[in-house]
Amino acid sequence: MGELTIVGLGPGSFGLITVETLELLKTAEILLLRTAKHPTVTEIIDRGIPFTSYDYVYEEKASFNEVYTTIAHECLGQAAMGKNVVYAVPGSPLVAEKTVTLIRELAREQGIPVTVLPGMSFLEVLYTRLAIDPIEGITVLDAADIVSLPPELMTALVVTQVYNNYVASEAKLALMEYYPDDYEIVVVKNLGLYDEQLLTVPLFELDRVQGIDHLTSVYVPRRIAAASRFSLEPILDVMATLRSQEGCIWDIEQTHATLRRYIVEEVYEVLEAIDLKQGEALCEELGDLLLQIVFHARIAEEAKVFSMQQVIDGVTEKMVRRHPHVFGDISVRDAGEVVLNWDAIKKQEHGHERPSVIDGIPKGLPSLMRAYKLQAKAAKVGFDWDNIQPVWDKIYEELNELKDACAQGQAAHIEAELGDVLFSVINLARFLKIDGEVALNSTNNEFRRRFLYIEEVMKENNCKWENMSPKQLNLLWEEAKKHKI
Repeated sequence: MGELTIVGLGPGSFGLITVETLELLKTAEILLLRTAKHPTVTEIIDRGIPFTSYDYVYEEKASFNEVYTTIAHECLGQAAMGKNVVYAVPGSPLVAEKTVTLIRELAREQGIPVTVLPGMSFLEVLYTRLAIDPIEGITVLDAADIVSLPPELMTALVVTQVYNNYVASEAKLALMEYYPDDYEIVVVKNLGLYDEQLLTVPLFELDRVQGIDHLTSVYVPRRIAAASRFSLEPILDVMATLRSQEGCIWDIEQTHATLRRYIVEEVYEVLEAIDLKQGEALCEELGDLLLQIVFHARIAEEAKVFSMQQVIDGVTEKMVRRHPHVFGDISVRDAGEVVLNWDAIKKQEHGHERPSVIDGIPKGLPSLMRAYKLQAKAAKVGFDWDNIQPVWDKIYEELNELKDACAQGQAAHIEAELGDVLFSVINLARFLKIDGEVALNSTNNEFRRRFLYIEEVMKENNCKWENMSPKQLNLLWEEAKKHKI
C-alpha cells in the first residue's frame, strides 16, 4: 500500500508556496490537483511538473458534495494501489477544504497513511489586507455550508468557494436571514494577485458584482449590536407571571419589607463568590441579586410607584451626570479629583445641604460598614488623624479599657468598651484602605472552610469531638492552613 501526502498551493502568488511543498511537487510519483484553476498552476506547468486535475469531476457531478466525495475516493484509490500520491489543493489543506476532511475520515477507515503539510491560506492575506486580528473571533464557512450558519453568530464571517453568481445569490439569500439587506460586506477577488480587488457593497448587491469566479470570497464584519445585545425581558416576564393571580402564592405575598433579608443575603453570597474567584458561582449569584432587584421593581410597578425601566433610566442618567469628565467637557487630574466632583454633584442633586455631615448613612447597614461610612464622612470635613500612628495608639488604648471593664465584670460596660475596640479597628481598616465588612466576611468564609476540613478529617478517622484535645484540634487547624484551605 502506498501513502498520500496533502499539500497546499497557497492563496495565489507562486511565491507563497512553501519550499517543502515545492520539492514534493517536483518529485511526486503521482501529482493530483483538486483544480487547475489556480494562479500557481501556470508556474507548475512552466517548470514541467506533470499533474492530473479533477476539474472534469465538477462538470460531471450535480452537487459539490458529490464532487468532493468522488475526488476523495479517487485519491485514496490511487494510494491503495501502492502508489505514493501527492494531492494539492488551493490555499491551506486545513482551511475550508472539504475534500481533505473526507480523505482523512476515509483513510482512517481504510488504514491508508495520510500526511498533511502546513501551507498558507488566503486568510493570512485577508487579515493583512483588512487589518483583522483573528483573535477577536472569525468564522470560516464554505458557501455550500452557509445553511449551517449559527443563528446568534458573534464573530466576523468569511464565506469561501463563492464560485459564480449563482452561488453568490444563494449565499446572499442565506445571509439576509441573519443580517440587514443593506449590511456592508466585502467581496474579495483574486486575493494576493496583481489584479486583487476588495469591494465594499451592501449585502443585497452581492450577486450583482461582476467577475465572480473561483477566486472570490466574502467577508462579513461582526455585528457589533448583536454582540452586545441582551434583554431583561425574560426575567421581567417570569416575575410578572409569578406575581399574577395564576402565579406563586409565596411570591404574591411578598413586600419590600419581607424581601429585605434576601437582598442582604444575596449581596454576601456575591461577595463570597468574588473572594473564592469562582466565575460560574459569581455569574449565578449576580443573577440571584438581579432577581431581587427585579422583584422589588415589580412590586413598585404594581403599586404604580416606578417601573424597572425607570430604575435603569435613572441610574444611567445619574452615571452620565456624575461623570462629566467622561461624558462632558470637564478635565480631571486624578481619581481624588473625580471623588471631589462626585460629591459636589451629589450636593447639587439634593438641592440643599443636609442638616448634618454624617446624614445619608442608612441605619440598616451592617454595623462594620456603617462605622466605616460614619468615619469616612467625618474625615471629609477634617475630623481625622493626620497619619496612622495615632490610630494604632487608639486601638491599644481601647484594648486596655476593655481589659479594665472585664476586670470590673459589668456587662454593659464590657459591651461598650468592646464596641470602642471594634470601632477603632474599623478606623485602622479605613486608613489601610480596606473594607472591614469585606475583610471580616472573607475571614468568616476562611474559618468555615478550615473548620469543615477538620470535620472531614475527623470523620475519615472515626474521631469524636469529645475525644479530641485542644492540641490535636490545633494541629488539624495548622494542617488546613498548610493546605491553603
